[in-house]
Amino acid sequence: MQTLRLLFRHTPITILLLAATLVLAPRGANAEALLLVEADSGKVLEAQNATYPWYPASVTKLMTAYVTLKAVKDGKLSLDTLVTVSPTAASQSPSKMGYRPGTQLTIDNALKMMLVKSANDMAVVLAEGVGGSIDGFSIMMNETAQKLGMTQTSYVNPNGLPADGQITSARDLAILARAIIRDLPEYEYFVHIPSIRYGRRVVQNFNRLIGRYPGADGFKTGFICASGYNLVASATRNGKRLIAVVLGASSGQMRAVRAIQMLDRGFNTNQLGWLKAPLGNVDQLAPVDATPPNLRDDMCGGKRHRPASDDDEETIAGADGEATGGTLLAGLQAPTLKPSDILAAAQAPSEPVVVYTGPTRTGAALIAAVAADADAQTPPKQRGKKAHAAARTNAKPATRTAAKTDGDAKPAGKPSAKSTDVKSADAKSTDGKSTPAKPAAARHVAAKHDGTKSAEKPGSDAAAKPAKPKAAAKPNADGKPKADGKPAPKDG
Repeated sequence: MQTLRLLFRHTPITILLLAATLVLAPRGANAEALLLVEADSGKVLEAQNATYPWYPASVTKLMTAYVTLKAVKDGKLSLDTLVTVSPTAASQSPSKMGYRPGTQLTIDNALKMMLVKSANDMAVVLAEGVGGSIDGFSIMMNETAQKLGMTQTSYVNPNGLPADGQITSARDLAILARAIIRDLPEYEYFVHIPSIRYGRRVVQNFNRLIGRYPGADGFKTGFICASGYNLVASATRNGKRLIAVVLGASSGQMRAVRAIQMLDRGFNTNQLGWLKAPLGNVDQLAPVDATPPNLRDDMCGGKRHRPASDDDEETIAGADGEATGGTLLAGLQAPTLKPSDILAAAQAPSEPVVVYTGPTRTGAALIAAVAADADAQTPPKQRGKKAHAAARTNAKPATRTAAKTDGDAKPAGKPSAKSTDVKSADAKSTDGKSTPAKPAAARHVAAKHDGTKSAEKPGSDAAAKPAKPKAAAKPNADGKPKADGKPAPKDG
């Protein structure tokens, strides 16, 4: 203590202020912004760099969902309203659903895909469907942010892909999370869906607290190289709901660990609350006027290269440790299950929520829609191989039957031009070279594509037609009939 007094007495105040600024500024690999608030009251329980500007990445989609669902609640559209995938939406960078332009789906399904898979194309689909265009929807997002008191936030796009003007803070994200809980309670289930199934694929929520951390019930993850790994999470225990915001974590694992650490401390704060100075309300936190830290070199440069995706489950050594500048209260609390153990556990069993394209469906129509989406997910080459394999399987017995029927006749020479074209288009070997066409197989594939049946099969249309009589055989010199050699002319 005496040393600190001497330091303050003999050090110029300007140097002290500069040192404090350097400590607070979130720069470099350890840059993080952390915030923990009570959902009902907005009381701040923890704050570190909470009002420092930050790139939001995909947590932007929380505002996209809020604006969309507010329009639904106000009766301007419904969850069953169809929206269309535009070329602009289809051209967005992953993560995305990858539907072709012109594909239609409901707002309900688009929201589920956007919030669980963090689909960038679905965010644009919703923006264009609600606001007419990305720019028009961005204006709606910014107007909503100002109404909610998110004074440090500005939006340029609805999905959070890199843009210089796309800025927020941990403070503003906590305000937005509280608004979702307060203003849209009937639609809040969208932010804690454990998984979705589209076609034959199942995607788990990138928020790894869902289904693992007791009481976890929201919200959204985000990542771009400049922002690091972000997370807005919430959990409820004994009627008390807390919101944790983590910005700039070093991995998807670390952001989840940080959120669990804060939530654990928040739920145990009643015993040790007297040790902490009151931090006020989240709305009262003073914004910092600065440029957002750019973590690109740390997150995506050199050996630290990471995919630009929320889907990161890397386990970090020592990830259970405290964040730089974290509170000392964690060491005084009763021991609990380690965050890494919670995250390593299997997700609580739940049935994936089915999503699909097209209008709202139920019953048999829903089953058919899911089957159609599953078929569309099969790569064209695989579909061609399956058709070719089926054709070969069906063609073999037909060839043997024909051989037995006409024992003296040789196999047909060349297949028709039509069947050859289908064969060359659909049946290719794994090295990309065309395989020689087999007549029966080619006829089968052609018949399948043309909607007709193979001529070799009994009971087919071709077999039902009476064969045109052949020309009379001419006698040979030895008295035996001689084959004409010319095939019978085809029916007109």
